[in-house]
Amino acid sequence: MNTETTVDRRTVLKSGAALIVGFYLPARARAGKRSVHGPQTFEANAWIAVSADDRITLLTEIPEMGQGTRTADAMMLADELEADWPTIRVEQAPTIPDVYKHLGTGGSGGTTGTWMPMRQAGAQAREMLLTAAANQWSVPKGECQASNGRIIHLPTGRQLRYGELVEAASRLPAVRLDQIPLKDPRSYRFIGKPIARVDVPSKVGGTAAFGTDVRIPGMLFAVIARCPHFGGELATCDDSIARTVPGVRRIFRVPPIGFTRLTAEVGRNLNVAGGVAVVADSTWAAIQGRKALKLTWNKGPGALESTQSLRAQFRPLAAGPPTVVSVDRGDALQVLEHAGKRVEAEYELPFQAHATMEPMNATAHVRDDGRIEVWSPTQIPGPRPSSPAATQTEIAALAKVPPDHVTVHTMFSGGSFGRRYQWDYTAEAWQVANEMRVPVQVLWTREDDMQHDFYRQYSYQRMSGVLDDRGNIVAWARRLVSTPIRSVFDSAESLKDPENVASQEMDSSDSLPYQVSNYLLDYAPVNSVVPRAWWRSVSSSFEAFAIECFIDELAHAAGADPYQFRLRNLRPDRPENSRKLRGVLELAANRSGWGQPLPPGHGRGIACYQFAGTYVAQVAEVSFGKSVGLQVNRVVAAVDCGFSVNPNNVCALIEGGINYALTPVLSGEITIKGGAVEQNNFHDYKVLRMADAPEIEVHIVPGGTDPADGVGEAGVPPLAPAVANAIFAATRVRLRRLPIDTRLFET
Repeated sequence: MNTETTVDRRTVLKSGAALIVGFYLPARARAGKRSVHGPQTFEANAWIAVSADDRITLLTEIPEMGQGTRTADAMMLADELEADWPTIRVEQAPTIPDVYKHLGTGGSGGTTGTWMPMRQAGAQAREMLLTAAANQWSVPKGECQASNGRIIHLPTGRQLRYGELVEAASRLPAVRLDQIPLKDPRSYRFIGKPIARVDVPSKVGGTAAFGTDVRIPGMLFAVIARCPHFGGELATCDDSIARTVPGVRRIFRVPPIGFTRLTAEVGRNLNVAGGVAVVADSTWAAIQGRKALKLTWNKGPGALESTQSLRAQFRPLAAGPPTVVSVDRGDALQVLEHAGKRVEAEYELPFQAHATMEPMNATAHVRDDGRIEVWSPTQIPGPRPSSPAATQTEIAALAKVPPDHVTVHTMFSGGSFGRRYQWDYTAEAWQVANEMRVPVQVLWTREDDMQHDFYRQYSYQRMSGVLDDRGNIVAWARRLVSTPIRSVFDSAESLKDPENVASQEMDSSDSLPYQVSNYLLDYAPVNSVVPRAWWRSVSSSFEAFAIECFIDELAHAAGADPYQFRLRNLRPDRPENSRKLRGVLELAANRSGWGQPLPPGHGRGIACYQFAGTYVAQVAEVSFGKSVGLQVNRVVAAVDCGFSVNPNNVCALIEGGINYALTPVLSGEITIKGGAVEQNNFHDYKVLRMADAPEIEVHIVPGGTDPADGVGEAGVPPLAPAVANAIFAATRVRLRRLPIDTRLFET
């Protein structure tokens, strides 16, 4: 063991000797450092500490947002370490990018990213403990076995606890990764088993620290009055009354970053709205001070933008020339013009808010020595190889200090769904703390959060298909129009490339799951001042809605059962994808009772989708009655996510995705007027209530040797089309715009 750790491991090191084991260490971090814990220490991008009292502390890089990453990491490590499960504690790794290489999460890849490293870390510690015990007993290592936090000498039955071996193991050289044997899956004790979440007890007991729980000695609290019109700026401010509010300390302007100009120091559009900061002794006092401000705003370039003005652009663009042709297989337009039974439909999905339960917040302390400390519930505390941009680097760029002068403490997040992949709220905390030079927590109210989000794109899709006389799909043309994400973040120069603009709006890999010899997919953008970003499952939520509703419409036109029609039309040229889609479709259909009769006013709908490496099919069962209205009663989901590390967590993620996706189906919609959001809280942006949550069944397809990407988001895309298709089965009314307009059923 061979280098220093600069991390404060207070609770671990206070107990005395500890074995700190890591599995990745950059060469430049090894030399010339003094160990703070014995002569040798591993410092890794995710590592464990075994203390003399048998406690095992795991540091995880992936922020915990409710997705269960801490539990999965602990399971993988504990299995290879042969640990005693109750001795394991999980903490967040510090933001040291030279050591920890995956300080962030997005795209539902957390478990896949730690699958090999966590097991290697546990195995590395196990092998060192085995060697230490063998040396102490002067016996061959092969006679020793690790089991439940102990090393056992098999011939004599002698035992040593891990805690008794840490000092000796700490003096051993590290075991090379390519020489570490990993367990046979048949001997897993934890991996693949339903394990309770390790973070739940602290959350239920109230000891878990979320962003809003941060308290620093001497800290103050702030809120910001932001321009309600996107891109607008402050015109006048009368703060004379606000300054008399008890507890208010200071009121000052904070400049916008990115709405009206790109920030040269950062190199990208941060979209920090700016406005007027009110700093006080408490958040309540700050809110009262903000209410007392008399403000006028310049509405800016989006003053005339509205939901109606955007909608007016969609249909002409859907019929006009595209800016990008993503897939052009065969000659879809020619076939559509001259052959078979033609089916056409248009699908529209409005802006959606992330609507996290914990609003945006961050705490920052800018010190006189140029050091900055940040406490933030963020998805991206530090840079990763796939994404160098992160909270640490962006704050450093704004402050014009080296990144290692910025310490980011990653807090529990009360939901994210993609929203906390932004750093606007943390940049605001830096702006206020930079002025105050004491710790300051900037908290967003629910209204702030609803009206200054980065919303899911507004999308509109025109579908045209042709069936031959045997009911086969012979042509399919799909035009997608949306308000693109990249236009929010990229420079004017990069936005000259139409393919870059379209890059996060549609799947360009010809991944339509159904066999069509003539297929056209193209794109056209709509400009908007409304900030957009990554909403749970990104473009898949609106792509799946249109594709899976339209395949149902094609099935109906062909006189075929929608489930059987899907099976019959899966692509033979993509056998592995089709095999997995068939598997989840069959499982969901069988478990839902597909084909069995339902009472009048009830209907079942089916949909399937592949998100990253995960395949999901869902059957929704709905009912409609004039007295009770529309109800989603039941959703049966089947998921193929490769190897399931924790089946409990897979089920929870799919269940959460289904319930989350029901909000934009039943009631959620962000509308724009005068370049501003009209909704401001949960009374007019109605998230799913517990009383409206359906009965959910999740069935996991067994198999695979490795976990697949995508489970955290994969439950979202099929839900909306499954419900829409079920409504058609119950009422014969086609839903092509969400949220549901119940007036459609009145006739």
